[in-house]
Amino acid sequence: PRQSRQWGEDGPQSHGAPARTESEAAIQKKRDSQWVRCFLRNRNKPTDALQKRNKLKYGLKAGLYRVAELLTQLGTVCDKLRSSVNDCDVWTESYTDALDLKKELEDNLAAIDCEDLNAWKRKLQRNAERRTRRKRQDAEKRRQERISEKEAVIDAWRLRQIRSVEEKKKERELKLVADAVLCEVRKKQADVKRMQDILRSLHRLHKLRKEAALRKGIVIEKKCEEAFSSRLDQLSSVMKVRTSVYATEEKALKVMIEELLSTKRMVDAVLFGELTADAVPQPFIDYYTQAECSVNALLQIRSEWDMFVVAADHPDGSSIPQNWIMPDQPSDEAWASALH
Repeated sequence: PRQSRQWGEDGPQSHGAPARTESEAAIQKKRDSQWVRCFLRNRNKPTDALQKRNKLKYGLKAGLYRVAELLTQLGTVCDKLRSSVNDCDVWTESYTDALDLKKELEDNLAAIDCEDLNAWKRKLQRNAERRTRRKRQDAEKRRQERISEKEAVIDAWRLRQIRSVEEKKKERELKLVADAVLCEVRKKQADVKRMQDILRSLHRLHKLRKEAALRKGIVIEKKCEEAFSSRLDQLSSVMKVRTSVYATEEKALKVMIEELLSTKRMVDAVLFGELTADAVPQPFIDYYTQAECSVNALLQIRSEWDMFVVAADHPDGSSIPQNWIMPDQPSDEAWASALH
């Protein structure tokens, strides 16, 4: 009995603890679920301040649009009132509409909060200033881009001009160098030619002295003759080689100078036109034959000549000198006989 009573007392105590633990876990789980649902509901729902601000913003915007619409309608009704002064029925109906519009306009103006309106004006002003600032920045950016483009074009033009000047300078220097070298080559050719003349003169002098020695009975050794001839032939061959070398250099320099001159002539022809063979006396030819191709020139020349066939007191001319018509008397008898 003691054991059974003890078991009965321990049995319920041993099963009561797990039951309480399970109930507490269920309650906590339910609380957690409620908290999560509340959090999600509050998260998706905007705050009261935000709702109020949005409501004020959209309400103010709609109110302003409505005020503008009412002002337009009121202006139309006022015009109708001015035009229908003589028609009482129409005027009365328009006046009633105007009063209704005026009352509605006053109600809408009363509903608009001044603070909200001022805040809206400040916001619009900030937006306008922001747009103005952005436009100014864009204009400044475009101006800088245009300046950069112009500077790039100017730099490219300057670079082309510098290259052109450098090329012309190089051409002038090359021409000067070629002229100097050509002058030196021609000087050397003149020296070679003079040396060849000296060698020919030596050969003739040797021949004359040899003949004079033979007439006097003096015999020149063959060894001396061979040495002189060998030395003279050696110098002649050297002169011939130098002559050919100098001729080749002169030809190459002439070709180079001719290319430079042809380029200059081509540029001059592009700028000033082709020069014909009779370009030098052409102005004189044109002057003396202008009356053949121009009526105005003919009249001018004729008027200049007619100045001498009018009276002496004529304001436009004078008489021809007498010695132009009747020549002077001959100065001597020989010239008079030749004239007769």
